[in-house]
Amino acid sequence: MRIGVIGTGRIGTIHANTLSRHRDVGSLILTDADPARAQDLAHRLGETAAPGVEEIFRWGVDAVVITTATSAHAELIGRAARSGLPVFCEKPIALDLPGTLSAIAEVETAGTVLQMGFQRRFDTGYAGAREAVRAGRLGRLHTVRALTSDQAPPPAAWLPVSGGLYRDTLIHDFDVLRWVTGREVTDVYATGSDAGPAMFREAGDVDTGAALLTLDDGTLATVTGARMNGAGYDVRMELAGERDQIVVGLDDRTPIASTEPTGPPAADKPWAGFLERFGPAYEAELNAFVEVVRGERANPCDGREALQALRVAEACEVSRRERRPVRLAEIPGGSATTFA
Repeated sequence: MRIGVIGTGRIGTIHANTLSRHRDVGSLILTDADPARAQDLAHRLGETAAPGVEEIFRWGVDAVVITTATSAHAELIGRAARSGLPVFCEKPIALDLPGTLSAIAEVETAGTVLQMGFQRRFDTGYAGAREAVRAGRLGRLHTVRALTSDQAPPPAAWLPVSGGLYRDTLIHDFDVLRWVTGREVTDVYATGSDAGPAMFREAGDVDTGAALLTLDDGTLATVTGARMNGAGYDVRMELAGERDQIVVGLDDRTPIASTEPTGPPAADKPWAGFLERFGPAYEAELNAFVEVVRGERANPCDGREALQALRVAEACEVSRRERRPVRLAEIPGGSATTFA
């Protein structure tokens, strides 16, 4: 199997490393907007670098992995679909609903595969929570609390093109909330604070956000996010039911300290970022993609799944901007989704 990797930045490098050592991947063709960066990575991995995207498609590959800037995702997905190639793409498909719907339509018209990079679906903790909920261990689920807090903010230049806190960061929480619970979000009320560095205000973004979500069975969920959590990278999900309560992301590296005399001690080495925290999950999702390409398993996260997470993020942005509750029915793109 020969795979083209378009984009060799931070996450592209990680994916290329995973694929280069995969027993079922014979070779890679790497390209990047910075040709020297792609050439350097190709040299280190013993793979081939291409001058540009054109060569990826002209030289011939069996599948494509897209890890470029978000602005290029939809166009590249469409091109791969028209070429009959299966695609793995980092989230999101696009920063807006029209671009997302257009790319999904191209994939569905071509009858090809689009697997989206929501790596938390491959994390052991989240998978365990999903199993517990589906097995009924918690009883009736009544409350979910999810959070994602970055230790350090992204570069200022990234903020204007990131899509904002809800689309860029909390979209992972929205996706995994649906995946773990098997329920859809029906209503949201969101707010945010830009009281931190001026770069957030200048980008029209917030550095801290919170959303109250109602699921279609009445379960209430809160999702919070922060760009400047000095203690470390903190990602958790608490699920409370009438029988039991569980938590994802609580271990000896969780950056939180108890004020109770008998509470657990503060982490000696708290998580510093998402690449470290979700390293095994990133590898697992690429292994799954290879299996999908080989016809050995069903697509674990298609474009329609990514669309529903984006719709929740869009609803949160509308709610924050207009200071009102928003029903998901107001957001285009809704459709019935089944959870395997």
